Amino acid sequence: MPGNATVGWIGTGRMGYEMAARLAKAGADILVWNRTRAKAEPLAAHGARIARELSEIAARDIVFCMVSTWDDVREVMTRMLEGAGAVPRLVVECSSISLEGSAELRAMLEARGIAYLAAPVSGNAKVIKAGKLSFVCSGPRRAFDEALPYLKMIGPSASWVGEGELARIVKICHNVFLGVVTQSLAEVTVLAQKAGVPRHAFLDFINQSVMGSVFSRYKTPAFVNLDFRVTFTPHLLRKDLDLGLDAGRTFEVPMPLASATRDLVQSLIGRGWTEQDFAALLLQQAQASGITLQPENVEVSDGLS
Repeated sequence: MPGNATVGWIGTGRMGYEMAARLAKAGADILVWNRTRAKAEPLAAHGARIARELSEIAARDIVFCMVSTWDDVREVMTRMLEGAGAVPRLVVECSSISLEGSAELRAMLEARGIAYLAAPVSGNAKVIKAGKLSFVCSGPRRAFDEALPYLKMIGPSASWVGEGELARIVKICHNVFLGVVTQSLAEVTVLAQKAGVPRHAFLDFINQSVMGSVFSRYKTPAFVNLDFRVTFTPHLLRKDLDLGLDAGRTFEVPMPLASATRDLVQSLIGRGWTEQDFAALLLQQAQASGITLQPENVEVSDGLS
């Protein structure tokens, strides 16, 4: 096994659980904590140990954090370090948080002599299971080099883009693109269907064309069969679009498509469509176009298996 550091893991939601599971299955010495302990306990079957207290995580060499928001990150990092004797030598923070939050965390950790690697991800729980998760990382190069063997246990791709919080702006840009592309795909899919083209036939062409992508293939089953089980909620996408628009204001970059998409995601939330996947943008687009969609019940590949 590459690397022999002890690893701490904070957060076992949809993403964090699958990421920690891959580390455990790869043989890493991993201690896991989650606010609701029962959500972490199944990881014991893969070789992980489950912490009773968050303070136990502080004694690990490398600590990964994967939670929902900057408020959650600040809370768990503060609690982990309160009264801790030993502290980790490196924290790898994988959540989607703002540039300002990431910089505040870096200052908090560096004041304790802890190296910090910002390492947000591209993918979701199913992508993790398929071994196709991607990391974008920023911080000291030596921190990236130390974390890399463990990042590779989780997913095949880890890119270092420089110092400081550069990984955060890359991830924000990525998720803005995610929202805009999904809305655009919903619009053209509904246009093709209203003109008489079945969704599965249209998307089969798109996926084989120069416009096809890993993402368009991955969302094809949802668009064809209207299976909107959550991979990423409208609330989380709205948060990331807001982060992107904030960054646009900071760097004086106009973002008209991101702004329009943010309003459309807000419409999903206003309709109460909060517990479905954000790909439900397709349903909203269909309603706006005067048509009601039905599942096509056609077996289509998501491109992951």
